[in-house]
Amino acid sequence: MKVKDKKSFEIDMCTGPLLGKILLFTLPLILSGILQLLFNAADVIVVGRFAGNEALAAVGSTSSLTNLLVNLFIGLSVGVNVLVARYYGGKQEKEVSSTVHTAVIISVAGGILLAFVGFAAAKPLLLMMDTPDDVINHSVLYMQIFFLGMPVMLLYNFGSAILRAIGDTRRPLYYLMIAGVINVCLNLWFVIGFHMGVAGVALATVISQCVSAGLIVRCLMKSEGCFKLSLGKLKMDWDKFGRIARIGLPAGIQGSLFSISNVLIQSSVNSFGAIAMAGNTAGSNVEGFVYTSMNAVHQTAVSFTGQNLGGKKFDRINKILIECLIIVTLIGLVMGNGAVLFGNQILRLYSADDEVIAYGLQRMKVICSFYCLCGIMDVLVGSIRGLGYAVMPMIVSLMGACVFRIVWIYTVFEWNRTLNTLYISYPVSWALTAFAHIICFIIVRRIVEKKLN
Repeated sequence: MKVKDKKSFEIDMCTGPLLGKILLFTLPLILSGILQLLFNAADVIVVGRFAGNEALAAVGSTSSLTNLLVNLFIGLSVGVNVLVARYYGGKQEKEVSSTVHTAVIISVAGGILLAFVGFAAAKPLLLMMDTPDDVINHSVLYMQIFFLGMPVMLLYNFGSAILRAIGDTRRPLYYLMIAGVINVCLNLWFVIGFHMGVAGVALATVISQCVSAGLIVRCLMKSEGCFKLSLGKLKMDWDKFGRIARIGLPAGIQGSLFSISNVLIQSSVNSFGAIAMAGNTAGSNVEGFVYTSMNAVHQTAVSFTGQNLGGKKFDRINKILIECLIIVTLIGLVMGNGAVLFGNQILRLYSADDEVIAYGLQRMKVICSFYCLCGIMDVLVGSIRGLGYAVMPMIVSLMGACVFRIVWIYTVFEWNRTLNTLYISYPVSWALTAFAHIICFIIVRRIVEKKLN
């Protein structure tokens, strides 16, 4: 009976109708992503309302920079997801177990490395981004405390990637619900009660991440079957590490290099002053809820494609892509345009300053209206990665989005230095990159089926 209860959290991705299972898998991922964003939203709302515009700008100015450093290891968790899904779909239990234990070692070691690098490099990197003098000290403090929590943050992300690979998206959601409540309560306590400002919100985030990581480790240790985590079996399997790196490293490099273009965009926003930075922070934070909902469909495409590839169910792979594209387009259109429609009311949660709200709406009207293009691009990338190809989508994404945006900043933006000119680079790059990924998927799909048949 106990084993049956454990199995009830899993989804059979390789047999039966797809749409219901895709939705059952995706919905908890959307809610999990939204809860993770609420960690940052709680930070932003609390500092914006109770610590002032400089503190609000400080929290927002670090996001593109932290993503630059963190995305490399988050990409490796994608490699873990693909590899575990493939082995699990192919019923290779020994390989699943070895991959799980290798993944835990990578997450802890990577988290410790990031903690040291992020803490030491915070101020030099923020200075390179031309962070204003009235914001820099707040930004450095927030970033240094945030990076001290990297080991537990990566442990949670790698653990949830393992559970996603076997079809379990519900338990990570439950753990984030618990951690999210703790985060909000600590935010209010530290900032309003103890007047700790940005230090308080950063500390609340780290503590809540410790809780979510502890719960997911406990879940893996008490699980039944091949994905059970046993401390006595913790050992680096270098073959599995190589396979994880081959899939995950290009994804991580892509994420980090994407962040370089975002760092340049953030630097350009910084040149408009602290009020524009605060508005950009609030608008970006609202967009995050739309993006994370679409990104859940990307993760669904990775897991479903990986398992069906492992089970050699080639006829289902095209259906997975089509159904995921339809879902992500609907999410992007409804949530993106809904955010614009109610933007004024939503942004007032972040700040009572009309000028800050105006800057936030300016960003959202350009980006959120076309956000479905980003979702389409990401789902195509997820399907290609699920097929085991990571370098091709990395190169295409870097050329179509990262390089394109950098060129845009130094040409079009230089000719017309307005925030609208800066923001329009996003939807244009998404459309170009999505079109290229469609061609890539068709090519990769044929190669993989021919190779495995």
